[in-house]
Amino acid sequence: MSLTKSKKLNDWIEEIQAMCQPDKVVICDGSTEEYDRLMREMVASGMAVKLNEENRPNSYAFNSDPSDVARVENRTFIASVKEEDAGPTNNWIDPVELKKTMSSLYNGCMKGRTMYVIPFSMGPIGSPIAKNAVEVTDSPYVVVNMHIMARVSTEVLHLIETSDEFIPCLHSVGKPLAEGEKDSRWPCAPLEDKYIAHFPEENLIWSYGSGYGGNALLGKKCLALRIASNMARKEGWMAEHMLILRFTSPEGKQYHIAAAFPSACGKTNLAMLQSTVPGWKVETIGDDIAWMKPGKDGRLYAINPESGFFGVAPGTSDNSNPMALASIKENAIFTNVVVTEDGDVWWEDMGYDCPGGGGTDWKNNPWRQDSGEKGAHPNSRFTARASQCPVICEDWENPTGVAIDIFVFGGKRTTTMPLVHEAASFEHGVYMGATASSEATAASLDQAALRFDPFAMTPFIGYHAGDYIQHWFDMGEKLGDKAPRCFYVNWFRKTDDGKWLWPGFGENSRVLKWMCDRVEGSVGAIETPIGLMPKKEDFYFEGLDLSEDAWKELTKVDTEAFKATVESAREYLAKFGNKLPSKMTDQLEALKSRLG
Repeated sequence: MSLTKSKKLNDWIEEIQAMCQPDKVVICDGSTEEYDRLMREMVASGMAVKLNEENRPNSYAFNSDPSDVARVENRTFIASVKEEDAGPTNNWIDPVELKKTMSSLYNGCMKGRTMYVIPFSMGPIGSPIAKNAVEVTDSPYVVVNMHIMARVSTEVLHLIETSDEFIPCLHSVGKPLAEGEKDSRWPCAPLEDKYIAHFPEENLIWSYGSGYGGNALLGKKCLALRIASNMARKEGWMAEHMLILRFTSPEGKQYHIAAAFPSACGKTNLAMLQSTVPGWKVETIGDDIAWMKPGKDGRLYAINPESGFFGVAPGTSDNSNPMALASIKENAIFTNVVVTEDGDVWWEDMGYDCPGGGGTDWKNNPWRQDSGEKGAHPNSRFTARASQCPVICEDWENPTGVAIDIFVFGGKRTTTMPLVHEAASFEHGVYMGATASSEATAASLDQAALRFDPFAMTPFIGYHAGDYIQHWFDMGEKLGDKAPRCFYVNWFRKTDDGKWLWPGFGENSRVLKWMCDRVEGSVGAIETPIGLMPKKEDFYFEGLDLSEDAWKELTKVDTEAFKATVESAREYLAKFGNKLPSKMTDQLEALKSRLG
């Protein structure tokens, strides 16, 4: 019996059904009724906990298995036909061999379970930048999270039926149920049987054994970055690990900024920034991923392909990100946090002690805050609709996207890297993004122990990283003088005695203002060997408690330290072999020459 009007989709569903052998198949419609029904079923089974309606309306908490708490990068594969196409930053397995291995695991894996077919759009439905996809899963937890993180609807199914075009995504928790067997609270497979596989030539994703985060919500990193980055290269656009924000001046002039930072460097915090510059306002378009395509006017237009936030909970507080906390007051999903005695949620560094002094921890055990044990897992998460964010931009779902004025790159460096500098050209900006780095550990010497993360994309580039860097240069040539201006920031400089030099948080808006002033041409800059730096008289200091010595340190170019960084970059880039673009070598040599 045909489940949809698309022969291609029906054939694929029947193929997966025959292999995985579910008890039944359900086509998801993305409705509130569907969401509520699945939540009721998961509460009844013990998988979910309904939180107190007064504290946290229409919200639920889940605890994962301790073996299934984060991305499993060592079990994540790019199964390109040729190994060289995967490159040095990816794990490669021959696609024929991988399909044979995974087909064996998939055989009968959904017995005793329901197979959910989720039609979804990454990006506003019908947008010229969006893509339609279908995820098949046996996890109701995945379905409800996908309701929030992607646009699941019968409208997407109709578009697929009309075009016969979709990206197929197969997922299973890898835990079939024998007749009469009671399900576990969080079903998953052992680590050695977990596979997160991408087949770039087929635009195909197969995931097995994990029910957590980006391993299972296949629209997120798997499709939106690994598969999409490869599609973008072929089709002439960009899929990037970037926040998108709108920064509006007191006069109403809008600037759109896309920023790429490695993990734990403040991407979500910047996306929801509370500006301290009078009259300037930040609005959120996206906090994690940007899809960008040249428009008819030659500028680069960006959409947020996601429709929700899948944020790290620990450290999210009224001090660090009040807008994120406001976004999860209701209609939210929490995974691996503390459930308090009064039926609310709590995590470390939330800004206040756990109400009642304890509750149930992420391992589903009784827990007290004074025990010395962490109650929430460090990678515990919240899932919330972007539309609930108080500072969401009115154009965040504009199908055309927003025109990007500025690219920002950055990392966590306690020494060497200044607060902000601008690239002398787009090609110089590509070099800055490709050599973005963070300190390997807090105790490491900045010059000697750096972790490079090109464009914050190392775990997410779906093909050879050298070709990926070349694509950035190609896009620069295509955009020409309409290419965004490029800047590099570092909020994390410290004094010799370990104190922060820059206050960060809302004060970062002062740096964004200088960038916008540069785009306008209303301020000059100081030329340095590493790029263009702000003149003190052009930077907005009013109301900022910052000493003259601190400013000098934040804008100092330590040539000897930079020479060491250049050598570290040269050593890192060597791994790309003959795929390293010659323009990268040119930029490296030019920087070395400028440093003397």
